[in-house]
Amino acid sequence: MKKVAVIILNWNGAKLLHRYVPSVVQNTPDALADVIVADNGSTDNSLEVLHNEFPTVQVIRLDKNYGFAEGYNRAIAECAQYRYTVLLNSDVRTPEHWLEPMIDYLDAHPEVGAAQPKLLHDRDDGKEMFEYAGAAGGYLDCHGYPYCRGRIFESIEDDHGQYDHITPSILWASGACLVVRTALYVQAGGLDKDFFAHMEEIDLCWRIHLLGSDIRMVPQSRVYHLGGASLPQGNPRKTYLNFRNNLLLLHKNLPASEGKRLLLVRRLYDTLAFGMALAKLHWGDARAIIKAHRDFRRMRGHYHEHPTRNLLHELPECRCNIVIDHYLRRRKVF
Repeated sequence: MKKVAVIILNWNGAKLLHRYVPSVVQNTPDALADVIVADNGSTDNSLEVLHNEFPTVQVIRLDKNYGFAEGYNRAIAECAQYRYTVLLNSDVRTPEHWLEPMIDYLDAHPEVGAAQPKLLHDRDDGKEMFEYAGAAGGYLDCHGYPYCRGRIFESIEDDHGQYDHITPSILWASGACLVVRTALYVQAGGLDKDFFAHMEEIDLCWRIHLLGSDIRMVPQSRVYHLGGASLPQGNPRKTYLNFRNNLLLLHKNLPASEGKRLLLVRRLYDTLAFGMALAKLHWGDARAIIKAHRDFRRMRGHYHEHPTRNLLHELPECRCNIVIDHYLRRRKVF
């Protein structure tokens, strides 16, 4: 039995499969891992591309588009025999030795439940720049805004090796390439299907921490992520999911009393974001923010249990105010 399942979730992504699967097949050691595509009910020619071009790739056929979260939950339920699962986006290019350092690290550190590689932008010019989705590992600030080593809001750093050391712990690893112990994924409840997409991996990582496991970035491993293949930056649907899911993330994972206080502050910040969207005539984003808050109020009743630990108090990187640091103090790098 192989140790690792590398699962690529696909929905109508035939062009991405044609472009990115070759590197995964070529550079994933056959003795270590199986490459699996979980197809989310595609209506394009994705299955034909897989059959004709990648006969060694295993295929899990789902009957409809369950979204990123539930799509992975259903695929991983069929792969419970693997010790590790890699959630790999369909727009990720994997160079040689992309997988082995992370697996070796997890084998040697049983206290670590999940890991990510260094996540770089897949660029035509070959420039080594971090990628927005996860860079060199992520945190949340004191008000729950996500940021990364290598990326603060829209400010993205070039990679000069400045984060080529393994940190004691990161709060979250990017779902673009997330390696997790399969049994721990199941124990934590998997990805929250109500999130559908966006920030669902942060929510999962938070729950992994609450179960007593750490999460690390392993810089000896790197991958190249195109990013925005499903929803590009500036799409109101993406704005909606990010605002709604960020509120849900804080509501469900913070102690109840502390969560209420923090969410009050976040509503004030989101009101400012709404005003900025109006000032820029971004009507779609403004409507998305209103809808996100309306749906958060409706959905928060789904979550009745709250932890007693506040992880934002435990990690020093989570005690900063990244909004003030970035926009007022002009902090551009981690």
